[in-house]
Amino acid sequence: MKPLTNLASIKYVTDIDKGNVNMTGEIANFIPGTEVVADIKFKDEQLAKVAIYPEEGSFELSVNVLGKHIFRMGYHNEGWMWSPEHPNLFTVNFQTTAPGARTDQVASYFGMRKIHTSKGMVYLNNRPYYQKLVLDQGYWPEGLLTAPNDEAFKKDITLAKEMGFNGARLHQKVEDPRFLYWADQLGFITWGECAAAPVFTPKAETTLYQEWLEIIGRDYNHPSILTWVPINESWGVPHVHIDRQQQHFTQALYHMIHSLDTTRLVQSNDGWAQTETDICAVHNYAHGTKDDLETYNYYTETLSSWEKIIRNPPVWDIFADGFSYKGQPILLTEFGGIGYNKQSPSEGWGYTGAKSDEEFVSEYQRIISAVSQSHCLYGIVYTQLADTEQEVNGLLTVNREPKVDPKIIKKANDFFIRSFVETPQKDVEIVDVLDDNLD
Repeated sequence: MKPLTNLASIKYVTDIDKGNVNMTGEIANFIPGTEVVADIKFKDEQLAKVAIYPEEGSFELSVNVLGKHIFRMGYHNEGWMWSPEHPNLFTVNFQTTAPGARTDQVASYFGMRKIHTSKGMVYLNNRPYYQKLVLDQGYWPEGLLTAPNDEAFKKDITLAKEMGFNGARLHQKVEDPRFLYWADQLGFITWGECAAAPVFTPKAETTLYQEWLEIIGRDYNHPSILTWVPINESWGVPHVHIDRQQQHFTQALYHMIHSLDTTRLVQSNDGWAQTETDICAVHNYAHGTKDDLETYNYYTETLSSWEKIIRNPPVWDIFADGFSYKGQPILLTEFGGIGYNKQSPSEGWGYTGAKSDEEFVSEYQRIISAVSQSHCLYGIVYTQLADTEQEVNGLLTVNREPKVDPKIIKKANDFFIRSFVETPQKDVEIVDVLDDNLD
């Protein structure tokens, strides 16, 4: 039974540049004289043990956990930072004791990590970082949006990493906290997204505002979440490319989310018709069939420079009317989508298809080859992790069985491992080019 006076919530704000973690806690049924003890450890090393006596039902505590130790700051082997390659986590055990009451104990953790953009690139822990993500809709054959057990989340992440991905864009679903727990523990980037409204109405607006308040409130502490995606492909805002009211709504979401969370990136409308955004996210499935070399070559060419990506959108304009590219990192956040139904090769849907393991591998390598040639993309999201209903374009079946050996997929994905060349872009040239395009 939970003690009457207990730790109701805790929020961690980390700063790798200063080496600090700031903790803000709320105490339920607070009684004057309540003591809160925070015991912070990294692996087996105790870093701090602090007792606090709040005057009211909340407290704030700041602790320097990195100091000036070079081996903690990330210069060697990521130090004590969190990343997919080194998912380092700090544990915090809280004991909350009110006068004459039983002690409430809470075990928690946080990760020291930083995500930001600069010079047209995404940086993780102050280093350029290429995100190799996979689209994950999180559907299951029996529970639909509910996984059969905790182990299923761990298996999804493990299989994705075995195939050479370092994260997932969680698509149109606020994922279970247990998935996010395993993403933190195993080192797996996630992008947070929620389901879209079917129409644009005042009720839809207020509902989405409220949902994002709750999403960020619940999931803020997960270091694996690097980006929030409030809108996808103009769903719920169908006229955002020309409608000022809908544009204001996407801008409001962007700024509201940043007002709640300054530690992550925000993508305002993933795919096209973007307004205010930290990332230029592009969806492009126009790779053509294996026999259509003209379409394939055009696909490769249009990904070869940021100018061609912006000027040659496969569907809608990349930016909404009145908005333009400002040098944000460009990521191809949906592509691929090869349909392959191993049980019934002639059934199911995909953007292009395969009827055998050999065809599937060849098609995957062909598409990856085109995308990996681009020197202006700083991340990708392949569609998709697992088959979903009629969409048989997963790398896994709906039962999470690999369609081909994960090592083959990883070998293709390793083409994305490359050195970053920091080439600052000139804002004046960007504005001039896009102004000409908008006229």
